[in-house]
Parts: sequence; structure tokens; C-alpha cells
Amino acid sequence: MAIKPAYVKKTATLLMERYPKAFGDDFEHNKELVEELTNVESKGVRNRIAGYVTRKNSVPQEAA
Repeated sequence: MAIKPAYVKKTATLLMERYPKAFGDDFEHNKELVEELTNVESKGVRNRIAGYVTRKNSVPQEAA
């Protein structure tokens, strides 16, 4: 598995903290939200952020 750049992780984490109910496990929906909520102009970076959010939301959370 590839290691994501720090800015992708930071941006995705910040978005998930600010809008916890907005994101789900649908990549296309998350991609549109990332485009609306950020000023990222690069399509590749937008897709990486949306993919990271989707991956984090689709993995079942372990009980602490």
C-alpha cells in the first residue's frame, strides 16, 4: 500500500473532523464534497483526498 503524502492526510482528517456526517463510503459523493469544501485545484490531489476519506470511512472502526 502506498504511503499518502502528509498534506492529503491532514486535509482529509481536517475535513472529517469539521464535517463528520457529510462523508460516507461513496467515492463519487466524497469527491464532489472535497471539491466544494476546499480550494484544491488539482484533480489528482482532490481524488487522493476523496479516496483517503472514503477508505477511512469504509474501514470498520475498532472499539477502544
